[in-house]
Amino acid sequence: MSKQKKLAQKLQEKILHSEVVFEGKFLKVNRDQVQLPNGDISLREYIKHPGASVILPVDQQGFIYVVHQYRHALKKVFLELPAGQRDLGEDPLKTAHRELQEETGFKAGRMDLMTVIHPVIGYADEEMYLYLAQDLIPGPAQLDPGENLEAVKMSSEELKKLVQSGQISDVKTLVGLFWYWNYLEKGKS
Repeated sequence: MSKQKKLAQKLQEKILHSEVVFEGKFLKVNRDQVQLPNGDISLREYIKHPGASVILPVDQQGFIYVVHQYRHALKKVFLELPAGQRDLGEDPLKTAHRELQEETGFKAGRMDLMTVIHPVIGYADEEMYLYLAQDLIPGPAQLDPGENLEAVKMSSEELKKLVQSGQISDVKTLVGLFWYWNYLEKGKS
């Protein structure tokens, strides 16, 4: 058995009891009673999330499309990559194509998975599939009811300055941009 597997077994917690303590439109809060590796009993609360797809759309000139969107939890407008929640059982790639068209109007001729991220491992099971969208075909945006955002195109240099100055703080956007910039660097070497 590998060292990694042994460590995982050593740290594993055993669920003794699980209950849903809140269920909203798309989030569920669970509370589990667990037995720790040392035998102690503890509680774990976490959010069940259906997952999401994040899209980094790049046009033929190298411009990246991002959206300005108000996020109620922080009462602030953020600059972020287009993204959206997966429908129950929906393939993440299908979600990415749907959300790209809804939020920017674009269809992608090419959509490549860059990575999967877990943005808030301390209290949620959310997985975000991060895609690079290329060969963009323009069309009208088709926002969901109640969704308000504005798509803009920006150069990589403009986005780097916003990241460096702390004006972009959304984790999915930071990870997506860093993966993309790493991809560009590898292509130059």
